[in-house]
Amino acid sequence: MTTLPKPRQPELKTALPGPKTAAIMERDKQHLSTSYMRPYPFVPDHGEGVWLTDVDGNTMLDFFAGIAVSTTGHAHPHVVKAVQEQVTRFTHVCLTDYPQEITTSLAERMVKHVEKPGEKWRVFFGNSGAEAVEAAVKLARNHTGRSHIISTIGSFHGRTYGAITLTGSKTKYKRGFGPLLPNVSHVPYPNPFRPPLGATAETCGQAVIDHIEGLFQTIIPADEVAAIIIEPMQGEGGYIVPPADFLPKLRALCDRHGIMLIFDEVQAGMGRSGKMYSFQQFEQYGDVQPDIITVAKGIASGMPISAMLAKESVMTWPVGSHGSTYGGNPVAAAAAHATLDLLEGVVTHPGCSDSLMANAAQVGDYIMAELKTMQTEFPFIGDVRGAGLFIGIEFVTPDGSPDGRLRDAASMAMFERGLLNLDCGEAVIRISPPLILTREDAATGLEIMREALRGLK
Repeated sequence: MTTLPKPRQPELKTALPGPKTAAIMERDKQHLSTSYMRPYPFVPDHGEGVWLTDVDGNTMLDFFAGIAVSTTGHAHPHVVKAVQEQVTRFTHVCLTDYPQEITTSLAERMVKHVEKPGEKWRVFFGNSGAEAVEAAVKLARNHTGRSHIISTIGSFHGRTYGAITLTGSKTKYKRGFGPLLPNVSHVPYPNPFRPPLGATAETCGQAVIDHIEGLFQTIIPADEVAAIIIEPMQGEGGYIVPPADFLPKLRALCDRHGIMLIFDEVQAGMGRSGKMYSFQQFEQYGDVQPDIITVAKGIASGMPISAMLAKESVMTWPVGSHGSTYGGNPVAAAAAHATLDLLEGVVTHPGCSDSLMANAAQVGDYIMAELKTMQTEFPFIGDVRGAGLFIGIEFVTPDGSPDGRLRDAASMAMFERGLLNLDCGEAVIRISPPLILTREDAATGLEIMREALRGLK
């Protein structure tokens, strides 16, 4: 009889925080920006796969991947090799001025996942999600000659001036920074668990469409709207998946009024949902093809690069109208190529029999099923939702209201047992681990969650 190896477990060598962690955090508090958040006392020293070890030797299971960034885990050999090889060639030339094969081929690989027959796409490379969003808004306004942008409540699009105007998740991102970008409006996001506009889970998508059409009749002239920007699956707002009919109806609305449809895929894109781009989860329900896509976090396994993809018919801005000194950096592009190798299955990760996209779908299904079972034991888990390794767990009070206090207690209890996690929305813990997560490591994380939640009952 074959004995299977025991799944790896977190190893906590010191009380959290350990002495080295505490000392560095004190120095951090003295010298770094007061805007930085420090939700957990953890100072990483090195990582391997889905495991991170702090400066005191405490090894934690990573269930948040640097906010959905570390697609291939920590120090993946294939990514490390690609970065090392590119560094020996050249580290910067400036893509705005000089073409480079490594970014040209990266653009070709990215657009092949969205191009339809007879439709060509182009790519602009930046450094961050916010930059991609800024580029998308500039392009939409330039192409249409219109100025108004519609975003959603609960959205997060970044912290630069244009992006923060579009963001609709927390007032702290905006307080004291006005005036912001003009001609921006926000509409509800169709959340089936908490339907807006007096709708039901089944009708909330249509209710939002009707609401937008109502605004066109009363407040915002439709022919002055350049774009609607939306996360196909909302991240910061609570890891929300809209009803299946919503995105096709939103596409149709934009077509009726000549409005650009921008999908912000910064958090849910690059394989995390089990598809390369999360909007592709809804293609079976109708036409959901956007005009512009923004991506960043998961592209390059932690190296800074972002992309704004647009239909060639839309990317009509003139030479020199937009650029970036560092955007499309060749070292980051090398990491992106290596990441795509693993996402597409060109290279397979040990322990994953298929592409990382397929692994995300398979392991995500397992986690979702286990969490649904946990709901029967813990009635304060009000909702479990998501796709692939983009999963949200919403905590509720006995009357069904969001319970942020309990969510915070649960999150800290998980951390104290060796599980790195992160919250979002009013009362949600997000599960967004590296896409190399195996079923065995997922089971370890789920058991830590159960132990933590039992301590709260």
